Amino acid sequence: MIKKIWKAEIIVPVLFILIDILCFILSRVSTGFLVEQVSVRFIRNGVLVLSLILPVVAGMGLNFCVTVGAMAAQAAYIISLNHNLYGGPGVLAVFVMTIIFNLIIGFVLGKIMNLVKGKEMVTSIVIGSLSNYLYQLIFIAGYGTILPVHNENIILKNGVGVESMVDLKTYKEFFNSFGSVKVAQIPISIFLIFMVFLLAFGMFYLLHTPFGKQVQVMGYDEKKAQTLGIPIDRYRIYVMIASSVLAGIGQFIYLQNIGTLNTYTEHLNVDTFSCAALLVGGASIRRANVKNAMVGVLIMHTLFVVSSIAGQNLFANTALGEYFRSFVVYGIITFALIMNLRIENKKRMTG
Repeated sequence: MIKKIWKAEIIVPVLFILIDILCFILSRVSTGFLVEQVSVRFIRNGVLVLSLILPVVAGMGLNFCVTVGAMAAQAAYIISLNHNLYGGPGVLAVFVMTIIFNLIIGFVLGKIMNLVKGKEMVTSIVIGSLSNYLYQLIFIAGYGTILPVHNENIILKNGVGVESMVDLKTYKEFFNSFGSVKVAQIPISIFLIFMVFLLAFGMFYLLHTPFGKQVQVMGYDEKKAQTLGIPIDRYRIYVMIASSVLAGIGQFIYLQNIGTLNTYTEHLNVDTFSCAALLVGGASIRRANVKNAMVGVLIMHTLFVVSSIAGQNLFANTALGEYFRSFVVYGIITFALIMNLRIENKKRMTG
């Protein structure tokens, strides 16, 4: 049993669960509070983590370009508000724009990834950083100069640039009108809960279709995939399109649940924490599934909820509590990456 538990594929989730238990004991929070907080975070972040699965399965590693998909969703919200589209029409406009933007983004990213085979992860980090600066430039300097302003409520007082905090209450109320459940005193739309689980099932189903099987062959052995006649370059583009679209939908759900948009910082760390959640769920940089994503979200956000309070109780200092959370989270993420690299190297050496 000990040998089985210590298998390389599950050592990272097991370690995280042990850290979760330790922090839970130190935090002294109630089980009900923990369940409520983790449930809310699961709905908010589940689809963002799902968006990482296909690139990993296809052998492209962790897709840090999910940040770009998230920024596209944020841009869709701002455009909709700028044109005074509220309620149902606004939600529809945001969703359609998010899909269209990410279809284009995914296609471009797929083309780029085909040019940098073997260096996809590094390239995605660079693209994510570059896209962030372009996004900042557009919404800090573009609105009110090049781009026309139709809604002065979201523009800074000098007439140039979008407000740092934008209210999305009108969209949240529309979804809640279909019915909601209160978790930790936060209303969560039943429709969005259904949407998260539907997308999770859709990803599970896709991985078991002929397309999904062929993508797995690509990730396992590209030469074998070529021998079997699988159109690798085209499928890699499809994978990046699907990943970008899911990232956009994930951020769409996240922002709707939050009810506000922090224009310039909301998308930061989306890639880091999504990748971390997938890794701690037992995935590697070449192997992932829906179970890894769902388990990873639960484990990661349990740690996020209790580690800060645990650190605060341990050191009797609120600021140190936050530092303790950052230390624990990033330390274990680093360990997860090192372990995954060792796993992959060991598998490669043993054939």
